Amino acid sequence: MIDGYGASPAKLKDRKIILKCLNELPDKLGMTKIIKPVITYFKGNDKKDPGGYSSFVMIAESHISIHTFPEKKFVSIDAYTCSSQLDKKFVLDYFKKKFGIKELETNYVLRGKKYPMDTL
Repeated sequence: MIDGYGASPAKLKDRKIILKCLNELPDKLGMTKIIKPVITYFKGNDKKDPGGYSSFVMIAESHISIHTFPEKKFVSIDAYTCSSQLDKKFVLDYFKKKFGIKELETNYVLRGKKYPMDTL
């Protein structure tokens, strides 16, 4: 999970940048997209949510979602994967560059620790 602060409002408003992230990042990570990225704009509803894009792409290994808040210079990203080989530094650097993020807050959660590994 990545929260980005001080990001570029122009980049957070740029639908093309968001779609490019969702289209190219799975390939760069060796993951498999199973649907085309979905992106929608929400105009906001109060001072806490002044609007922005919500988007995601489903991948065989789980999903990547991006929620932008241009007026707040904030982006919230989930790169959720069952892969144990996720290059966390690459993902952080990738999004930092794409959105001009100045400060990152990250949370790495190891999930499925007891996932059954026996074959069917």
